[in-house]
Amino acid sequence: MKRILVLASAVVLSLIASGVSVAQENKASVVAIITKIENDSTKADLANDKTFYEKILADDYMQGTSDGVWWTKADILKQFADPAKNKTNKEEISDLKVRVYGSTAIATYTDSYDALINGEHQVRTVIVTDTFVKIGGEWKLVASHGCKSK
Repeated sequence: MKRILVLASAVVLSLIASGVSVAQENKASVVAIITKIENDSTKADLANDKTFYEKILADDYMQGTSDGVWWTKADILKQFADPAKNKTNKEEISDLKVRVYGSTAIATYTDSYDALINGEHQVRTVIVTDTFVKIGGEWKLVASHGCKSK
């Protein structure tokens, strides 16, 4: 009986130890995935790639802009459909940091851009917080907020 308890304890401890390394590996993997998404979003902006946002934005996505306006997923897609009034000329993100909390990830970064947004030319540097949630096995951007940087 003692032998079975020792063996069972060893198996449990082994599973716990392997679970910890899997969790750390998954965290690093999530950081890499979110980092790629953020860099791909810049490429999508420059290419006016509406399909990228159709895939990555959650259906109930909400963004607070640096102009103090709320945008939904529908608002974002509508802008991509009107490139005469919405075009990114230049964009660069920096200081990207990703933190992972289980099935949620928070990305913070600085975004410098030169763009035509709803017919208005804007050249800005903003600080941004993006919130991602794993939904149906895929990482979706559910909320974003940006404000002008000093």
